[in-house]
Amino acid sequence: MRLALDRNPIKTFDRIRRRSLRFHLPGGGSMARTTIANPCSLDNEAGIARRFWNKFRKEATFSMYTPFAVCLASGNLHIDSFRHYVAQDVHFLKAFADAYELAKECADDDDEKLAISQLRKDVIEELKMHDSFVQDFGSDFTKEIPVNSATTKYTEFLLATASGKIEGVKGPGKLATPFEKTKVAAYTLGAMAPCMKLYAYLGLEFQALVPENGSHPYQKWIANYSSPVFQESALKTEDLLDKLSVSLTGEELEVIEKLYHQALKLEIEFFSAQPLTQLTVVPLIKYHNPAEDRLMIFSDFDLTCTVVDSSAILAEIAIVTAPKSDQNQSDSQLARMSSLDLRTTWDILSKQYTEEYEQCIDSIIPPEKAKTFNYEGLRQGLEELSKFERRANSRVIESGVLKGLNVEDIKRAGERIILHDGCASFFKKIIKNDNVNSNIHVLSYCWCGDLIRAAFSAEALQAMNVHSNELTFEDSISTGEIVKHMESPVDKVKAFQDILVNSKDDKKALTVYIGDSVGDLLCLLEADVGIVVGSSSSLRKVGSQFGVSFVPLFQGLVNKQRECANEGSSNWKGLSGTLYTVSSWAEIHAFILGN
Repeated sequence: MRLALDRNPIKTFDRIRRRSLRFHLPGGGSMARTTIANPCSLDNEAGIARRFWNKFRKEATFSMYTPFAVCLASGNLHIDSFRHYVAQDVHFLKAFADAYELAKECADDDDEKLAISQLRKDVIEELKMHDSFVQDFGSDFTKEIPVNSATTKYTEFLLATASGKIEGVKGPGKLATPFEKTKVAAYTLGAMAPCMKLYAYLGLEFQALVPENGSHPYQKWIANYSSPVFQESALKTEDLLDKLSVSLTGEELEVIEKLYHQALKLEIEFFSAQPLTQLTVVPLIKYHNPAEDRLMIFSDFDLTCTVVDSSAILAEIAIVTAPKSDQNQSDSQLARMSSLDLRTTWDILSKQYTEEYEQCIDSIIPPEKAKTFNYEGLRQGLEELSKFERRANSRVIESGVLKGLNVEDIKRAGERIILHDGCASFFKKIIKNDNVNSNIHVLSYCWCGDLIRAAFSAEALQAMNVHSNELTFEDSISTGEIVKHMESPVDKVKAFQDILVNSKDDKKALTVYIGDSVGDLLCLLEADVGIVVGSSSSLRKVGSQFGVSFVPLFQGLVNKQRECANEGSSNWKGLSGTLYTVSSWAEIHAFILGN
């Protein structure tokens, strides 16, 4: 169990507690609810357009991870699919131009009218690019291909908003005041800004993956949306939305937020609806047959699923519920340290762990970086880390700091653990999907499986299989001893392998492991797909020296799509030496399950 990795967990927990909600433990104690402020809510000085994008940008991931977007970015999107997309986008852009015209009529300020006129001119220029595609293909396919339902839904939503027909909002009417009409202009920009921002975002993401020689069949499209001109146009749309919203009430700003969110969801539907007739690498379950296949998801718990390491939570429970230094303990109670002595002991253990962990990491890293992936060398190095982890756990047990914890306090704390955004919803989607034959296993160094099970039960995820250590209890009170099932990287990978052996049947298994630390390295590498959450410096340092490659997931999928087009298959296999990095669970969800 890691008492600390790159940080002191007790101090980390204290920082979180200072900006968290409170709840009460049995017996009058109290403990912090482990919440972390949403980074999207911290930028209060930014305009509403920027705040809304920050709030919903993880959902934009689902557009980028659609089969259409991955194929377009890879350059092997079939031309018929691109033609269909362009035809839909022409209808979309014409509605965009009409919406700008309606917004201009509602604007009261001459500068605002001028800004809207310029944005409309930018859309007209964008339509000219689409006209050039028609010329390239030699026929006006935009008139031959019918409008699909996803395009219609967005254009109808956009034009209804620009006409003042907004669900739950009274229209301005014929005798509307200038202020009432300006509100409609703001609402309209609220429904347009996310589209502009999304295309600017995708343009830059795709441009970064264009081959160095610049050769890409859809370079014209990518160059347009990654260009400074389009990026500036997207920023001007946001600035105009901010300006139009300055005098609006909180309730009216909520209307804009709903319109913004709805527009982004419709944009995701638009990309998802583009038809493809080719083999694609996303979503991972696309070719999954429940009768023949099994998807096996493995995940670490601490800091992979949670925002706080469980050792910090158990430490806080122990300190909060411990007797005061001058408090007498009854003969029936297990002898416990005072809260002051307990905190001091925890700090000493934590500091010692951090120092020795860093020394151990430095000792197992070879002086020269491996030229090729060296799994056996890595495993031997992690054997030494495993010995260190066992010694650290023994020190914790011998110190007595885990003695006297009430199992109900632990479960209550577990129910209040906050998981990373998107983690619970991802697992719920898999569990509830009748079209996916899946097993989900959590492999954790956590000292107390009850804490993990309570965290998932609170999210209605009782179907998760939890593999971890367990505290021992007498009459619901911990003795301070640990039943050791999983203390090290070697223990984790053995559990991973044992689960696979025991689950072997006539089903073809595809394994995915999700983790965040050095302790997950062996499992990450043995899985068919290893996904790294977060940015642990020690994980990257150790892995890189043994020849492990860390590739951003979207980049990896684009590369895989290119291989798929050349080889005619999209096989995933373990021990490739490549791990995929993500910044959020939304990426994992979009990759494995799709929208």
